[in-house]
Parts: sequence; C-alpha cells; structure tokens
Amino acid sequence: MKNDAIANYQYVTLSQEGYITTLTMQRPERANALSHAHLAELEHAALSLREDPDTRVVILTGAGKHFSSGADLQDAPATAEMPLVQRRRRARMGERAIEAILGVDQITIAAWRGAAMGGGACVATACDFRVGSHSAFMEYPEVDLGINLMWKSLPLIVSLVGPARAKRLVAGAERADAQTLYDWGVLDHLTDEENLMAKTMEVAALYASKPPIAAQMIKQSTSQLAYALGNAIMHMDVDQNLFAATSEDRGAAITAKANKETGKFTGN
Repeated sequence: MKNDAIANYQYVTLSQEGYITTLTMQRPERANALSHAHLAELEHAALSLREDPDTRVVILTGAGKHFSSGADLQDAPATAEMPLVQRRRRARMGERAIEAILGVDQITIAAWRGAAMGGGACVATACDFRVGSHSAFMEYPEVDLGINLMWKSLPLIVSLVGPARAKRLVAGAERADAQTLYDWGVLDHLTDEENLMAKTMEVAALYASKPPIAAQMIKQSTSQLAYALGNAIMHMDVDQNLFAATSEDRGAAITAKANKETGKFTGN
C-alpha cells in the first residue's frame, strides 16, 4: 500500500490483505461517532486510495459493537462567533467525507454491525455494497432534532429504497432492523455476527478477482447514472440545515429529545 500517512491517523486505520484494503473507524468508546477531526481523517484516508494501484476493493467498518452512531454531538464547537461563511464551510466537513468515499475508484463494501445512525448511515450508503450482521440497524434522527439530513446523502438512501421508504426513514425517523434493511435492499448480504468479516471478505474477493479497470469504470458510470439528479441539487442541504437550526422548533426539538418528551412544534 502506497500510503505513508497511515501511522499519523488517530481515528481510522488502514490495513491491506492482497488486493483488499480495510478502512476501520476507530472510536469504539464513542460508538464511532464522527467528530470533525474524525471526518477529516476519513476524507483523507479515502482520497489517499487514489494513489494505491494495488487495492481493488475497500472494506469500511467500525471498531467495536457499532458501525457508527453518526455525527458527534459533543463535538459542537463554539461557532456562534464565526462568520456565517465560515460556519457554512465547517458544516460541509461531513459532505466532504461522503464525497471522498463516493469518489473512491475501487469497489467499496461496508461491513456493518450494530448502529448506523445519521452520519453513520450516510457512510454506509455511500459504499457500493453493504454486508450486515443481524445486529445491524439504521436510523436517521435528524428530523427529531429539528434539522434536515445533510452530507448530500438523501439521494443515496432514495436510490436504495425508493421515495416512500426513504421518507419513512428520514422524515419519519423509523428505525429499520437488519431483516428490514435486507428486505428493502439496503443490505446486500445478511449474516451472523461472528461471520460478518468472513462474509465481507468473500464478497470482496469476488470483486477483487475482476479486471480492475473494467470494474472501476462500470462502478463510476453506474454511480453517475444513479446520483446525477442528486449531484445537481444537493449542494443546498448545508444551507437548509443552517436555516433549520435557527428555527424555534429546533430548540423545542432538542429540549423534547433531552427530556424524552413529545415535542410541541409551531412551524416557526
């Protein structure tokens, strides 16, 4: 693997076995919650794979019991004093990480156990394929916090499950268990917990055996076809988020969530 910066990462690790590289999110004590620094490393690691001709398949997974619990809410910096232009740029860190994963030339496979919530679900759906254990579940909690889904990831889940089910997941904040995810096509393979990495390696070996130039061109063309409309319009989801975060309902949603109550929203 031609990547001299691997040892400098704090929150991700890269390891290689033959033509297969595994990228592991390494914050198990926080259920792999995605802080700003963690996302920056995820982006850098994904981009570094462009310089690696020996890797044909990339497996993304999380250390510990969960794939990723999503954006780290304890990581919120004091941004109130930042100019809006700076806050807007900072808010795009997650988008940059997802775009880097989507832009990986090689076939990508998520090995998914436990939670993939919010931003964690965005990472999983940015991969080409998903192998899940029976503990896997997905949830998008953003709406119950009074904000929209960001990171240019709405088209990813719509492409996988269709508009009605995507609305159930994103607007309804429904939690989908592993069997539902498999039935809906989010998971391509469903396996026992102890066999998760073995099954993922089996799938990875299949794609690693294909001619890499042809496989990577097919991947890129398919993704362009699937996400063309999303790429055209989802540049605005950060602005929607900044707008929603200023609403009275946002504050009411956070209070309700903290107190485990049903919120009362006014549309203001």
